[in-house]
Amino acid sequence: MYNEKKKKNKNSIVIFISIFLIVIAGLFYSLKLNRKMTTIEAYLKDISVLIQKVVLYPFTALNKEKDIDLSDSYLIQKNINSSLEKEIEELKETLKLNSTFTEYKPVNATVLSRNKSYWFNTITIDKGKKSGIKEGMAVVSKGGLIGKISKVSNYSSEIKLITSDDLNYKISVSITTGSEDTYAILNGYDKKTNTTLVTGVDKNININIGDVVLTSGLGDLFPRGIYIGRVSKIESDKYNLSKKLNVETSADFSNIHYVTILKENK
Repeated sequence: MYNEKKKKNKNSIVIFISIFLIVIAGLFYSLKLNRKMTTIEAYLKDISVLIQKVVLYPFTALNKEKDIDLSDSYLIQKNINSSLEKEIEELKETLKLNSTFTEYKPVNATVLSRNKSYWFNTITIDKGKKSGIKEGMAVVSKGGLIGKISKVSNYSSEIKLITSDDLNYKISVSITTGSEDTYAILNGYDKKTNTTLVTGVDKNININIGDVVLTSGLGDLFPRGIYIGRVSKIESDKYNLSKKLNVETSADFSNIHYVTILKENK
């Protein structure tokens, strides 16, 4: 009798561990795929986000009261972790950024995680459907455009960065050349030079180093006029039919902690 009971308990533990491993494996698998999340996947991701928040709260909690200076929050926490000073300064810059997008209701969010294998492809933030976040919304940081919302669950979202290696992820941009705008496509990222790549520029159009690159607003993927960066290199394609540009961004894609989602005012 005792042996049978012991065997049942052991079987229950094995079953529980097996289910747990399957759930975790399924969660990580779903995050790697370039597709919409199922209801179950979204639910599992919300659970993982909740766990992360509980675990990380003592180390990353910031005072969000509007009437309280964030520098006071820093003074309280500086003895916990000196590296938080940089993060708080970044949050201040993000909050200042809110006033520059009057057509949109900015929603600030904190980066929860990044997959090391896909570091420049996606990041996960702590805001989702419950905060009014939807797929396709533009996401900016203090340095300008960083990407768009690609997946959403109730309490978290995934951002596809403009540095993604997805060849189908094309962004229409405009290059300010003097008093005129030239339209082209941003697609790709050069890790060696830390610059985004712009292609499809007519070889007869005069482009200069330092010209500003903005979102064009074409295709309704991103609002018009969001800053991306400045032209840092110009070269011809291999057929000498068009120009290829390297664009240096102000955003540090290796080190993103806080972002702002541009939610349309309605």
